[in-house]
Amino acid sequence: MAQEQNLDLVEISPTAVPPVCRIIDYSKFKYEQKKRTREMKAKATKVVVKEIRFGPNTDEHDFAFKLKHAQEFLKEGAKIKAYVHFVGRSIVFKERGEILLLKFAQALEELAKVEQLPKLEGKRMFLYLAPKVAIAAKPKAAAPKEGTPAPKEAQPKEAQ
Repeated sequence: MAQEQNLDLVEISPTAVPPVCRIIDYSKFKYEQKKRTREMKAKATKVVVKEIRFGPNTDEHDFAFKLKHAQEFLKEGAKIKAYVHFVGRSIVFKERGEILLLKFAQALEELAKVEQLPKLEGKRMFLYLAPKVAIAAKPKAAAPKEGTPAPKEAQPKEAQ
């Protein structure tokens, strides 16, 4: 039948009983499969990893500034890779770097969970943080457009 129609006999599901076959154009079938896999790949969530660098002697103001950026990154749903970079002889202050990273993790406790505790690799001590699921899953609330009335709960009692 397939030869009469100038098409191909394609086995769709070989494990089924009896095996499922179709008479279709095989090249078109392959093209549609590739298209489906491309769409699935595009829909997959891409994990963004933001890096935040500290020195072993990072000051309070710099720490607060980097903490604020980390909070923004976590609210966007990005993971954070915070690290202390030891330059030259500053490797002597390993415990300072670890304390700094633990303080950073503790400050972000409400927004993030620790994926990996501080770990020294070469001249850098790394800490990995991921956003908590409840925060990452929240959709952004749409602000009401101008000209549209506010919901009745939000209106003052005189207007109701």
